[in-house]
Amino acid sequence: MSAPAMGTTKTAPNDGSHKKKKGPGTLATAYLVIYNVVMTAGWLVIAVGLVRAYLARGSYHGLYYSIEKPLKFFQTGALLEILHCAVGIVPSSVVLTGFQVMSRVFLTWAVTHSVREVQSEDSVLLFVVAWTITEIIRYSFYTFSLLNHLPYLIKWARYTFFIVLYPMGVTGELLTIYAALPYVQKTGLYSVTLPNKYNFSFDYYTFLILTMVSYIPLFPQLYFHMLRQRKKVLGHVEEYTKVE
Repeated sequence: MSAPAMGTTKTAPNDGSHKKKKGPGTLATAYLVIYNVVMTAGWLVIAVGLVRAYLARGSYHGLYYSIEKPLKFFQTGALLEILHCAVGIVPSSVVLTGFQVMSRVFLTWAVTHSVREVQSEDSVLLFVVAWTITEIIRYSFYTFSLLNHLPYLIKWARYTFFIVLYPMGVTGELLTIYAALPYVQKTGLYSVTLPNKYNFSFDYYTFLILTMVSYIPLFPQLYFHMLRQRKKVLGHVEEYTKVE
């Protein structure tokens, strides 16, 4: 499951505390700016590729093939975010970030890449479009936050678009995994059967089903967490607007 991380690249000071938490150093900040600019540009390339392919074909079917390579490259590049958290230059949870990033990398490589029969499914385009819009906004948000010049429009989009994009992405992910099940069961993809010298067995088909089931408890928790974050970040602005 790929909920957009709601943390920022900086840590805000606690209320009632005079001590400011130390942010990333100059070199780390410069690196993070470059990283986020590159990732923003990469997802913009994917967005442009989707639009150009749609205009050329006149159909949304099979658009995945037009952006397959950049999608794999930039989604895999997100693995660096786990490292950023691990070394402390980004104050986010390593576990949460790892879960979010690995879930997308898993879907990109272990499902969509490995089961080529699902690549033409409309569900793939569903999650690709959701990811693309989400990541353009997310990396732009991080870039401007690091530069201490965050436009309100990007801030608003960061904490608003997920209301539609997150369920859209999750729906596409689930439908894609479901579409892959018959092929995985037929071919025994990534499965290990007994007997073998390691005395170990693994059924990838069952693993995919359990992955789908895990969305049931996780999706509501993450979605409502993001709604609470939205209220926390944008609530006082919207309340002020109503008063005005």
